[in-house]
Amino acid sequence: MPSHKIMLLFFFISFLYSATTQAQPSYTNSSCSPDTFAANSSFQSDLTKLLSSLASNKTANINFYNTTVHGGRNTVYGLFMCRGDVTLQLCHQCVVDATKNIRSLCNVSKEAVIWYEECMVRYSDRYFFSSVNTSPSRCGANTNNVANNQTGFINVLNTTMNKAADEAAKPGMGKNFATEEASLQFQTLYCLVQCTPDLSPQGCRTCLRDAIGDLFNCSDRKIGGRVLYPSCNVRYELFIFYNSSGKPAPPPLPAPFPATHIGKTRTIVIAVASVACAGLLFCLVYYFLRSLIRKRRRADLRQKYFGEESNTLEPLQFSLATIEAATNRFSEENCLGQGGFGQVYKGILSNGQEIAVKRLSKGSGQGAAEFKNEVLLIARLQHRNLVTLLGFCVEDQEKILIYEYVPNKSLDYFLFGLLLLNFFIIFFIEI
Repeated sequence: MPSHKIMLLFFFISFLYSATTQAQPSYTNSSCSPDTFAANSSFQSDLTKLLSSLASNKTANINFYNTTVHGGRNTVYGLFMCRGDVTLQLCHQCVVDATKNIRSLCNVSKEAVIWYEECMVRYSDRYFFSSVNTSPSRCGANTNNVANNQTGFINVLNTTMNKAADEAAKPGMGKNFATEEASLQFQTLYCLVQCTPDLSPQGCRTCLRDAIGDLFNCSDRKIGGRVLYPSCNVRYELFIFYNSSGKPAPPPLPAPFPATHIGKTRTIVIAVASVACAGLLFCLVYYFLRSLIRKRRRADLRQKYFGEESNTLEPLQFSLATIEAATNRFSEENCLGQGGFGQVYKGILSNGQEIAVKRLSKGSGQGAAEFKNEVLLIARLQHRNLVTLLGFCVEDQEKILIYEYVPNKSLDYFLFGLLLLNFFIIFFIEI
């Protein structure tokens, strides 16, 4: 196989691996209003247009978008917002998934919202842009409690969450998104807040204030929690759950309580597993390509020596590595004797079979044509009085014949049989 094709195969497999290991959108929660519309109504048609617009290619390069579809008697309003740290590619994929799932989860609801880890999609038959909406809401918390000094943990959490909220609500922030970190005694607290960018700074801060208040109510004394509103969301964990690249290290804050290492341990395990999988895939590709190259090289040499009959001889071809392993790299201890065209060695294959290896001398007069005729005739003229030919090897300027080892016959008998067979070969060539 040409080298450029091998490289293309390698990069293709690497691409497949990277594609399968990319982050995928993760569904979190949803809410569907009890107010419904009739199937096949104009509202359903308008809603389909709105969701298609949200997930279209024209929105693939932005992380916030709102739009309106005006029907005959109805108007449908909708928007999506992606988390401020996700890539545009993952943002678009999240919106595509969310618009599909919101239709299946909230089949005939006139108002619905769906939350993913990476994005939120919302639609309604009423105008809600630029207004603070804290209902419907969803709250979730880690099942593990803070071990000791819960008051100290809550104080640090309150300070860090409100610091992030102040940062997100600053005028001119654009994304209305912020993250903050606080160093605890043995680990780090990670906080994230975000508002929809259509809110005013005051509206954003109001929404986050209410969300933080609900957060302390629903995740009291827990080591992780979140609150989801249609207009904003907040979350904290003791492991990093967002992209913090380029963010400066936070100043340390005192926290006189021991914390668990669940978050860091999980991150380390995921990192080690990812590296191990990548290494295993690389090794598999490497050995596959190396085996493919060696097989192709042997096929090329077989074609060079035997031409059109090379395919029929493929089962008889041995690799040089196999012969070297069987004879201990042609050691003197395995040498049976010297023939007219080279030395004969005893060997043992990996399956335990004993063999006699005739290694033709590189300086002998037997060239490619004679070697070809000898292999073809021995392969065809198998006889009970002749030593059985098991195979041959042509590799790295080596020409080798592999015979069945006959322990009850003397070396002279063995070499005589070879000489006799060479006589017949010469005889047939002359004819």
